[in-house]
Amino acid sequence: MTTALPSTPTEAPRDPDQAPVPARRRRRRVLLGAGAALVALLGGYTVWSNTHPVRLTASIEIEASPDEVWQVLTDLPAYPQWNPFLTSTRVTSEGGRLEEGATLRNVMHDRTGDTVFTPEVLTVEPGRELRWLGKMGPGWIADGEHRFVIEEIGGGRVRVTQSESFTGVAVPFVEGQLRDDTLPQFHAMNEALARRVEAVGRG
Repeated sequence: MTTALPSTPTEAPRDPDQAPVPARRRRRRVLLGAGAALVALLGGYTVWSNTHPVRLTASIEIEASPDEVWQVLTDLPAYPQWNPFLTSTRVTSEGGRLEEGATLRNVMHDRTGDTVFTPEVLTVEPGRELRWLGKMGPGWIADGEHRFVIEEIGGGRVRVTQSESFTGVAVPFVEGQLRDDTLPQFHAMNEALARRVEAVGRG
């Protein structure tokens, strides 16, 4: 005679969604904590990248007056004739005047090719300073504040300093490219500006 053994119930696979309430709460807290940490990290990086700019600066001395340099620097339609860096610049906002609040259309050239950007003019101080701000995206991805400063240094000479401060989350990733490709064009434009100013003065 065969004696039947009592059957052992087979335990069904546990549905993760049916985990005990305390376990689900712990998992939710872990996920929320990880999400909050990621948001804080990204937020901190965004703030850091916008408060620690990458700066490029190039200066040159020119035998001329501030007004003579200003005349050439602000003669935007003539840029294609002499400027190896900003090969085209024009005012696109209403009125067409180079003034604070105006919008420009600049074509920037370096060894990687041409880039078009549309900055807003921030400062126009004849004989002293021209400054504009260009933005990529909503304003925290990559911004560039470009300046030309003219200073009298005596002996009928001036110092022209061209600089740009770059901020934004994308900037640290392209800092090397900016220094290798863009900064040499600052120097090239400064030298071309000096030649242009001297040629106009002789003319």
